[in-house]
Amino acid sequence: MPLELDQCDPSPFVQFAAWFAEAEGEMDERDAVSLSTASSQGHPSSRMVLLRHVDDHSFGWYTNYESRKGRELEQSPFAAILWYCEARGRQIRIEGPVEKMSSDESDAYFATRARGSQLGAHASRQSSVLANRDELEARVRAFDLEFANGDVPRPAFWGGYRLMPERFEFWQHREDRLHDRVVYLVDGDEWRRERQAP
Repeated sequence: MPLELDQCDPSPFVQFAAWFAEAEGEMDERDAVSLSTASSQGHPSSRMVLLRHVDDHSFGWYTNYESRKGRELEQSPFAAILWYCEARGRQIRIEGPVEKMSSDESDAYFATRARGSQLGAHASRQSSVLANRDELEARVRAFDLEFANGDVPRPAFWGGYRLMPERFEFWQHREDRLHDRVVYLVDGDEWRRERQAP
């Protein structure tokens, strides 16, 4: 089905929700998005993260603040996420500034995680050098003992980020590489839609 400009919702968040809902059951990991950040020198890096927060003004994920992506967001607080649904031949690009979520928001999400994932958050100094796998597993065992008699608290170096979009692009595959591209751009308090060449 063609992607027509006048058939796209005036709100890119509503349009995202529609495409995301249509992909239910058609993807192994529907929440997976590629997150791209850049260093202060402009060197980009990308990795997959899980989309764990969506509302009518932001998209969010959780991670170690001391990881490479955390350090890059500290230096340059802007990012892009890419959601791709091969089954439907669609992708959505979302770009904008990023900020940390509040401690309360991060605490609330951390409390929903499995205990093993909570212990892993404490044990893994993400992006730092490990001598071997045994070192990581020993750290997990140590934290398991430390928190054996109660809940595992959220480590201070772990929490959420939210991206506040300034640009969306909805892309849909068409024959002969004549793909449909609908771009939303912030225009004051409104979103402006335009069709762009593939």
